[in-house]
Amino acid sequence: MRPALLVLVAALLPAAAAPAADAVKPWKCSAASLRPFWLSQTMEGESVLFVQDKADGRPRASLLFEPTQVLSVSASSGAITYQESRDYVWKPGTREITLPAGSRVVFRTPQDLRRPAGSQRHRLTHRDGNGEILFGATHEYHDLQTVVTYAHQGGWAGPRPSFAGDQLPRTVKRLSEKQPLTIALLGDSISTGCNASGWANVAPFQPPYQDLLVMNLQAVYGAKVTLHNFAVGGTDTAWGLANIGKVIEAKPDLVILAFGMNDAAGRPADQYQANIRAMIAAVRQALPEAEFILVATMLGNENWTILRHERFPQYRDALIELCGSGVALADLTGMWAELLRHKQDWDLTGNGVNHPNDFGHRVYAQVLSSLLIAP
Repeated sequence: MRPALLVLVAALLPAAAAPAADAVKPWKCSAASLRPFWLSQTMEGESVLFVQDKADGRPRASLLFEPTQVLSVSASSGAITYQESRDYVWKPGTREITLPAGSRVVFRTPQDLRRPAGSQRHRLTHRDGNGEILFGATHEYHDLQTVVTYAHQGGWAGPRPSFAGDQLPRTVKRLSEKQPLTIALLGDSISTGCNASGWANVAPFQPPYQDLLVMNLQAVYGAKVTLHNFAVGGTDTAWGLANIGKVIEAKPDLVILAFGMNDAAGRPADQYQANIRAMIAAVRQALPEAEFILVATMLGNENWTILRHERFPQYRDALIELCGSGVALADLTGMWAELLRHKQDWDLTGNGVNHPNDFGHRVYAQVLSSLLIAP
């Protein structure tokens, strides 16, 4: 039975489906935007949200790396490019950017990112008991965030996803030989594309991670890649197991299983692992040559009381035990943990609690791509 707390998680999703595709302007996919950031000395479009902690203090935000040169600072939509000194100040030797008086850059105070208890449609009680976390159903956080492109000298200490050609030989062989590849994705709201700007139908109309992955594979290999996305918002591994037949019917070459955010309301790691193991077994019984990528989910907002944050690394470790021949891990859990050592959740979130923004969707795509594309 699905834990009762998951009803709230499902309720946080917008009632309407994503906007019609024909209303969305094309987004130009570039090799630079999908190059793994940990392998590059240019950070493309890192997201930040400027926050003014004190009434007399400057709004500020921190970058992941220490820049050697700030190349551009712009609104997340791309509609405004900001000017150094007039709109922002960066002091060489630091990771911090501040906003001077009169800056055109959007900023908020910590209190702006909260709401009084009971004032929102869905209760997102803050762990400190002081009201609720501000929820953004579609592009609210996107509108508050700024993106920065800069040169740096590296220093990434987090996970470095490596090419999984030995674990996923059939998938890589099909791609390398330009044979058609069919992918089936089963997961929760993150995998439906929630809070990517393309999903929300706002500029710059960036697709969510699964579509970025397909674009990247097709651009690199020249093979036709077909994605069947069976993800549904508010779901967990118990739902995934009950619906694994949809994956089997698609007869995929590669299956991506991406659960954990909603399980983290309370499901123990051994039950989570058992459900994933059973999904793999069901697919293999019908499709013995199918291969798998298991996604260890990003971290939700640790200040949201409904999430048991200790579950995330436990789930990741449980997935590692399932990996081997035909099964590889995409460790977004470890990636997010390291990102949050240097940045705030509000820099990376798409909705305030449990979805990635455009930058986060690109990180997802970069991690998955690294498993299938040799450096």
